[in-house]
Amino acid sequence: EVQLQASGGGLVQAGGSLRLSCVASGFTFGGYAVGWFRQAPGKEREGVSCIGYSDGRTFYADSVKGRFTARSDIAKNTVYLEMNRLKPEDTAVYYCAANEDFCTVTPDPRGPKLYWDGMEYRGKGTQVTVFS
Repeated sequence: EVQLQASGGGLVQAGGSLRLSCVASGFTFGGYAVGWFRQAPGKEREGVSCIGYSDGRTFYADSVKGRFTARSDIAKNTVYLEMNRLKPEDTAVYYCAANEDFCTVTPDPRGPKLYWDGMEYRGKGTQVTVFS
């Protein structure tokens, strides 16, 4: 059975950092891309980053560009999301998901967006809370 599990969330003061991990069981990330999504209460799920596991291609939402970095560790079959200079508006449940080749990206008048429902494997989330 294929499973993805995000972990590493927690409570952090604004300006601080956290590192999330996404671990897969039942398959390896090779040939896939791993996307990170988040959902705050009352808001739509937002795709924040995607990384091609083998080739390192990346995508970042404007809201996190320059602050978040996705990184893959092939030896550990793990993808990380390093989050720096966190803001209270980053508070959300964070999820990881995997898709063959690259994340599904949909056009939007405000810029391309990652598409959660287009991801082949979607995992459970981890809570990130940023307080000011």
